[in-house]
Amino acid sequence: MKVSIITVVFNGAATIRDSIESVLAQTYTDIEYIIIDGKSTDGTVEIVQSYGAKIAYFQSGPDKGLYDAMNKGICRATGDIIGILNADDFYRNQNVIAHLVQRFKDTGADGVYADTVYVDALDTNRIKRYWQANPYRPGAFRWGWMPPHQTFFVKRSVYERFGYFSLDLGSAADYELMLRVIHKNGIHLEYLPEVVVVMRVGGISNRSIANRIAANRNDRKAWEINGLKPYFFTLWLKPLHKILQFVRRPNADSST
Repeated sequence: MKVSIITVVFNGAATIRDSIESVLAQTYTDIEYIIIDGKSTDGTVEIVQSYGAKIAYFQSGPDKGLYDAMNKGICRATGDIIGILNADDFYRNQNVIAHLVQRFKDTGADGVYADTVYVDALDTNRIKRYWQANPYRPGAFRWGWMPPHQTFFVKRSVYERFGYFSLDLGSAADYELMLRVIHKNGIHLEYLPEVVVVMRVGGISNRSIANRIAANRNDRKAWEINGLKPYFFTLWLKPLHKILQFVRRPNADSST
């Protein structure tokens, strides 16, 4: 199974090498690595170009934001499976993609997700938050659950059937896409119980109370545009799920 990995970046010179190196180090070899750049001016373009043909496709130019760039990458992808790796993030170890692909093969899944850790932006060995996703149960979205979007790998056919990222939902675009394909359309979803992605802290939706309120509003819109109705407490349980992520720590075998 061919895997397309998409990284979108804008002025990410400080971290983009970590992302690239973590992809190129994978033991799984059938990988198409796509990088979409938003016309960076800080040296990001030169860093990416220095890898030459190791990057299957590189585009740099203006876009309509993060999710527009992701959509461009998805449209370009030719893999059977598509994953998105943010420019601030990197894979936990060199076997991540091999383990994910094996999960697809073993289960016949349409999508596979896993766990993630958030680390200090300067000291990436310092874990600040652990998102243990746990197995999906139908209806879990109504109880505030969602998988870590950065670990969500899905067959290209799912995007072709159900569409790409919406551009008018701000940081809730990934939530809406997963709500649409998992909760509404019921794709076959499987869980890989290990940490696969390391994220530096600083998510957009959690930087301030105002951002959290705006994210909550967009989360509600995600349900509305899909003709779905959450419980009255659904959208408040979603951020509350994050509290436990600050006290959990990954098991020793989750990094192997």
